Amino acid sequence: MRDIMLENTDNEKGKAIIEPEIGITINGISFNHKLFETLESLSRTYSQRKTAKELKIAHSVLNRRIKNAEDKLGEKLVVTIGSGSELSPKGYELLNAYHKYKNRLEDREEIVIAGGHIITGLLQAISYDLPFKTLIYSSDDESAYELAKSNQIDILALDDPLLAFENDLNFTAIAYDHLVLISPKKEKPIEKIRDLSDLEFIGVKGSAQRLAWSTLKQENIPFNIVKEVKSQFDAFKIVKNSDEYYTFLNASYFNGNEILKNETRHVISLVQCNDEKEDIYNLMEYLLMDGQSQIGEQGFVPMKPWKTR
Repeated sequence: MRDIMLENTDNEKGKAIIEPEIGITINGISFNHKLFETLESLSRTYSQRKTAKELKIAHSVLNRRIKNAEDKLGEKLVVTIGSGSELSPKGYELLNAYHKYKNRLEDREEIVIAGGHIITGLLQAISYDLPFKTLIYSSDDESAYELAKSNQIDILALDDPLLAFENDLNFTAIAYDHLVLISPKKEKPIEKIRDLSDLEFIGVKGSAQRLAWSTLKQENIPFNIVKEVKSQFDAFKIVKNSDEYYTFLNASYFNGNEILKNETRHVISLVQCNDEKEDIYNLMEYLLMDGQSQIGEQGFVPMKPWKTR
């Protein structure tokens, strides 16, 4: 959890300067930046009286702030030493975690994006043309979501919107895609949906293949998923080196049979995880406006009409 506090004003330009202050959630319990300001001051002053004066709060407010945090954790954060006070081992542990997290945020000028192989591949391909600095990490939707939950990324990029629906996340769709059937070396003719009966498939975790499987089940077509991998590129390699396996992969990256084109149409999307950087909003707005032509040139269907540059 991160709070934003107005620190001061740039009188020359008349613009407010906003400095982000960080809160941290520990074992499901949230502590705001005020607790960490208190621990930081106490680690220097060794005096609750001096800390209260430094933070410009009453001594009773300081005591209550510390006690409330200790009650939540069930551990002491501050201990008495002679006529003064110092942090307990747990207090120093919390303060160190705060410093590490704060440093990680302050050192990060780029917009950090993580997500599925397909959408991050798109973003990598157009990154040189983007008017923003980005760091893009490719994994799978679920792994990237774990990074998002621990506040390690600015944008979660999803190959399939299902994860956003399941976790009640607000997402922004930036393009359409659909799946194509990828066949093995010794492929049999696939002309109608019934021709898919009894085929063996390679599944891809976190992809939009769920749409293909759902369609086959609705049509009462028997099929078997013999193996599941994390990357569409791994699935493609397995299928093309086999004599019997098939798979459904994104048409934006692979050429194949479009037998389930309409049934597997879906959006690729972005979830904003950090609302403290103006550039994050600007990047997402750019991808929905000027960036649509670049997205279209990469094989995706833009959200709006575009002209080739």
